[in-house]
Amino acid sequence: MKKFKIAPISKEYAQRIRSTMQDDFGHEVTEKVATGAGPCRVSLKPFIKGVDKRLLLTHSPFEIDNAFNQPGPVFINSNDVEEYADIYHFPPEIKANKDSFPLTLIGYNKSQQMVLSALVGDADVDEMITEIFDQQDNIEYLHARNAQACCFICKIERVK
Repeated sequence: MKKFKIAPISKEYAQRIRSTMQDDFGHEVTEKVATGAGPCRVSLKPFIKGVDKRLLLTHSPFEIDNAFNQPGPVFINSNDVEEYADIYHFPPEIKANKDSFPLTLIGYNKSQQMVLSALVGDADVDEMITEIFDQQDNIEYLHARNAQACCFICKIERVK
């Protein structure tokens, strides 16, 4: 039985950003050649430095306007890409590269209040997500964030 599913930024959202070149905060979206691994928040694949073109935008992964909204910078691929499809497993390229992608999992309840923050470190992120959902009924969903840059990577929803 699956305990969680990965929810990347949607392809439709990315297409809107690409067509308007403006984010939801009214900021101009910028395009540059990748200088870091990213990842793309739609495909959840790392960028190829010096090759891939990426868009930088401000994004808030929340639905309720409150103090925990944490808008911040994210990258999406400049080109149209498919959404991450293996939704019942954490993206393997991110999981395998702990140097480029040190992870923190942040848990939120139904009221979108932060109730947990846990560094992944050397743990297996898939196992850690499952354990969190098994042990903490009050957590509705998690965010995976870069533990160093604090930027949002993806949402992780509890499967009911």
